[in-house]
Amino acid sequence: MTARHASSPLEALLVDGRFDADVYPSEPMSRHTMYRIGGPARFYVQVASIGALTRLVEACERTDVPWVVVGRGSNLLVADEGFPGVVIALGRDFRTCRFDEDTQRFCVGAGVPLSSVVQEAFRRSLAGLEFAVGTPGTVGGALRMNAGSRDEWIGERVASVTTFTPGEGLVRRAGDEIAWDYRTSSFRPEDIILECELSVEPADPFFIRGKMEASLARRKKTQPLSDPSCGSVFRNPEGNSAGALVEGAGLKGVCKGGAQVSELHANFIVNTGDATARDVKDLIELVQAKVSETYGIELQPEVRFLGFSQ
Repeated sequence: MTARHASSPLEALLVDGRFDADVYPSEPMSRHTMYRIGGPARFYVQVASIGALTRLVEACERTDVPWVVVGRGSNLLVADEGFPGVVIALGRDFRTCRFDEDTQRFCVGAGVPLSSVVQEAFRRSLAGLEFAVGTPGTVGGALRMNAGSRDEWIGERVASVTTFTPGEGLVRRAGDEIAWDYRTSSFRPEDIILECELSVEPADPFFIRGKMEASLARRKKTQPLSDPSCGSVFRNPEGNSAGALVEGAGLKGVCKGGAQVSELHANFIVNTGDATARDVKDLIELVQAKVSETYGIELQPEVRFLGFSQ
């Protein structure tokens, strides 16, 4: 595509040499999801600055082109047909992490891997983030889904969040102005999380190391970390374990094409090597139907679906 042939404000922006972003047309999303599954996005754009992000989103809005912001694709299933819009990834300016000694807070860009913040806190003997050790996603994704365990989650550590929303601009909110719940938050789909402040406190490094090692050991023992997956597929229903329900319905090890309900943890669906998005989606629906039939419980997916027709 050349500037001379650009046919819309969006396409004109994407070929503008001053646009602070890397643009990849027809980019296979299998390169950007932990599942290693997904057809091409019309455009995959890694924006390096807030200026580039706002210009891109506004151009998409003006031209009615669908857009979505993704992190490391740890909780994402992209259709085999791909996504007919713009996939936005947060680059350079959204990947900074600094610690403020006065406030005892980390100021972290949404594009930073959560695991690197956990390691930096450990290096400084700061406690509060040990529960997130080994979490594969970005800080932005962790905030949106309030990542954590049943007992601890990231929302408890959030002092503030800055977002950008088309038509509204930049908004900074205190952590207690956001509703945090199990695996959910009150961010709207159109809110783009840019950065946050996370509160931590000094602690004995041996205490921090012990909690991190125990959490990692538990993950390694109970989760199929060596196989491509999206992590937990379903939210735990109130008072129940999704994995126990799936296992109780006799579905451990069940396959659809190259997708399999993990033999290690029944709330994981893994890509055994050649799974398609349709294989995974079909298996998710099979599990939902069987658990509903067996227990009368409707399992709700945690995984985000992109590019599937409704």
